[in-house]
Amino acid sequence: MLANHKSVKRKLNIIKGQIEGLIRMVDEDRYCIDISDQVLASIGLLKSVNSEVLNAHLEGCVKNALNSQNEEQIKEKINEISATINKLLK
Repeated sequence: MLANHKSVKRKLNIIKGQIEGLIRMVDEDRYCIDISDQVLASIGLLKSVNSEVLNAHLEGCVKNALNSQNEEQIKEKINEISATINKLLK
């Protein structure tokens, strides 16, 4: 992975704490909207991690494939990005 490991790991640890907090909130039968707010916060941070990882992929792996001028590698990277975009749009 080419993304900043420290940054990604820090965000994932925050998400881990949020998920543990959500489990406690459910166990404590907390107010629905409070739980939903925390779920949305976790989703937002997950999206941020995904964005960071994908940007690093584009700037590293995809750029390297383009610079190599290897048509097979370029096609593979384009297919990977296309598949990821399709997943994001679902």
